[in-house]
Amino acid sequence: MTGGVNQVTTDLPEVQPLGDEIEIEALITRYCSAVDAKDWPAYRAMFTDDARVDYSAAGLVVGTVDDAVKFLSRHGEGMAIGMHYLTNVESRIDGADAHVVAMWFNAVRLPAAEDMTFFCGRWHDELVRTPSGWRIDKLRLEVMG
Repeated sequence: MTGGVNQVTTDLPEVQPLGDEIEIEALITRYCSAVDAKDWPAYRAMFTDDARVDYSAAGLVVGTVDDAVKFLSRHGEGMAIGMHYLTNVESRIDGADAHVVAMWFNAVRLPAAEDMTFFCGRWHDELVRTPSGWRIDKLRLEVMG
């Protein structure tokens, strides 16, 4: 097996779906790390050029990923701590497209708060395979608590 950074490729068709699932879970994990570190260039790099995001379930931005970067860079700095935990990543892969549902838990310290606040939910993502690997094309946040 060979591949670029964070890419698993193979000529064995029965192994490729496993490589895709590993790469997709790694992408979602890097997404969490970028948000927690407030690393907006890294966050942006995980999306397609024309990606759309929907954070409306949390009362946040809906629009292009560039709208999200502007919003998060302006408003995200007020959060002292953010720690996303990722679990139950389910990928339905169809060629160069994938539908992904992943559960998340986030411990966050909101502005002016002394204690941590906890949120949980699911991401519903549409991904596309690009020459650089899997990228998020549409992201929708679901908040469950």
